[in-house]
Amino acid sequence: MNSLTHHYADLSDVRMHYITAGEGYPVVLLHGWPQTWYEWRHIIDKLAPYYRVIAPDLRGLGDTSCPASGYDKKTIAHDVWELVHNELTIENFYLVGHDWGGPTAYALAAHHPDAVKKLAIIDVTIPGDGGPDISQGGKRWHHAFNRTPALPEALVTGREAVYLGWFYRTFAHRAEVMTDEVIEEFLRCYRNPESLAAGFAYYRAVPQDIADNAAMIARFKLPMPVLALGGAESWGRRMEVIESMQRVAVDVRGGMIANCGHFVPEEQPEELALRLMAFFNE
Repeated sequence: MNSLTHHYADLSDVRMHYITAGEGYPVVLLHGWPQTWYEWRHIIDKLAPYYRVIAPDLRGLGDTSCPASGYDKKTIAHDVWELVHNELTIENFYLVGHDWGGPTAYALAAHHPDAVKKLAIIDVTIPGDGGPDISQGGKRWHHAFNRTPALPEALVTGREAVYLGWFYRTFAHRAEVMTDEVIEEFLRCYRNPESLAAGFAYYRAVPQDIADNAAMIARFKLPMPVLALGGAESWGRRMEVIESMQRVAVDVRGGMIANCGHFVPEEQPEELALRLMAFFNE
C-alpha cells in the first residue's frame, strides 16, 4: 500500500480519518463492525492502479472521533457525503459498503442518487427492506446483545480480544486470513471505550434505521446499477444480499462468492476486486 496516505477532515459533527490511494474515477469504500477502513487494505491495493480510492473510518470507529449520538445510518451517510462532496469536492462516484457500511451506503445512495453512479453492497441486508429480519430470526444473536443498553460495555471492556476475536475467527470461512496482526489492528481501535460503545450504538440505532429506510423504500427505489454479493459459506449471507437489494433497487445483479464467509474483502479479495471492476466497467 505504498501510495496510500492518511488524512483527517473536520466535518460538522466528526473529525473523520480517511485514507486515499490511486488516481482516476473515485471509488468510496465503507467498512463495517467490528472493523475499520483497514478491512479494505487488499481491495485498495487492487483498485488503486485504476481508481481514486477513498476509505473513511465511519463515525465513532477507527481513528474517527466519537460523538455521543448520531449512529443511525442516515446520519452516518451524511458524514460520508460531507467528506466526499464538501471536503473533497467530488461530484459523483462509485460506492461500496460491507456490513454496516452497506446500509450506510444505501442511505447515501438514496439521498444522493445523482451522485452515486454505481453501488455495491457486500454481505449485508438493508434494515426495513420489507423482507426477513436482518437478525435472521435471532441466529445473529449478537444483534440483540449489542443493542442492550450498557450491558455489552460492562461485559466486553477489558475482554475485547475475547468477544471481538470470536467474530473475526468464526464469521470468516477462511479464518487464516484473520491473522493475529490483523486482529490486533482492529482491537487497537475497539479498545478505546468510546469506540467500543460507538460500535454497539450502530446496533442500537436499528429501529431508527428500519423506520427511515421503510419510509424511503415506500416512495423510491434506487435507480443506479447495484451489485449485491454475499459470502457463500459460514456466516456469509449467501443470496440474502441480492434478494434484499432487489426489494430496494430497480437494477440489481450479483449473487454469492464461493469459499468465503462474512469478511469478503479479506477472504476473497482477488475475486471481489475482479467482480467490482467488471461491474464498474459495464
